[in-house]
Parts: sequence; structure tokens; C-alpha cells
Amino acid sequence: MAEITIGSPREEDKHAWRELYEGYRRFYKMPENPQVAETVWQWILDPSHATECLLAREPTGRMVGLAHFRDLPRPLSATTAGFLDDLFVTPDARGAGVADALIAAVSDIGRERGWSWLRWFTAEDNYRARAFYDRVADLSQWKTYQIDL
Repeated sequence: MAEITIGSPREEDKHAWRELYEGYRRFYKMPENPQVAETVWQWILDPSHATECLLAREPTGRMVGLAHFRDLPRPLSATTAGFLDDLFVTPDARGAGVADALIAAVSDIGRERGWSWLRWFTAEDNYRARAFYDRVADLSQWKTYQIDL
């Protein structure tokens, strides 16, 4: 794959971002929901909201990946970490370094901000992503629990 660039989304990127975002939601078997997508897009554009986004672009301008992330306060250590909420690469661009570039870019932001670490989780059966994550990060000891409210 040709060299990609990583950058923040612009207002005119909405349609391309939405295609990536809906691809991510389909992967996790979430129904298409225009209101959810619109809400997340507004979060991304709002500098006061915690959610941030990076997009991966080919030289042609076509977007091939996204990362949604945020600061994560850590009261136990009085530090701030980073949390990667979503990482998605188009199927045709997988294995070409797009995910590496997105993770590296979020990690660079974290280093600039003084994060203590960058953490994320994925589905147990997301084997391809887990193989990538095993290559670029360490599996933590923490199990995730959830209460639906």
C-alpha cells in the first residue's frame, strides 16, 4: 500500500468518516443508526468533548482507517492515561500498516500529553485484531466487567 497519512478529521470528512464508522459498527453487528453516527461525529468536532479521532488517508485522499480515543484519568496513580475506544481499518487495507500508523499516532499524542499508558480492549473472538495487538502491545492482567444501566 502507498504511504498513508494520519490526521484529525475536518468537517468535509463527514461522509468518508461515516462509511468507516458504519463499517466498524457492522463488524460488531450493530445496526445502522444515523442518530448514533451523528452524535459521535458531533463529539469528534467538539473540542470540549473527550472523544477525539484520527483518520488514515491514502495519497489519493481515500480514508482507510479511523481511531477514536480519549484521555482517561487514573485516580489510583494521579496520572492520565489514554483509552482507545475504536480502531477500524477497511478490509482491503488490512495488513498494510494502517493500524500500526494509527496506533503509533495515538501513542505519540499520549507521549506529548504525558499519558502513563494507552489501553484498549477487543472482543475475545476478534482473532485477527488480537494477533495485531499481541504484536504491538502487552496483554494486561485486567478482566472487564460491565453493568448495563
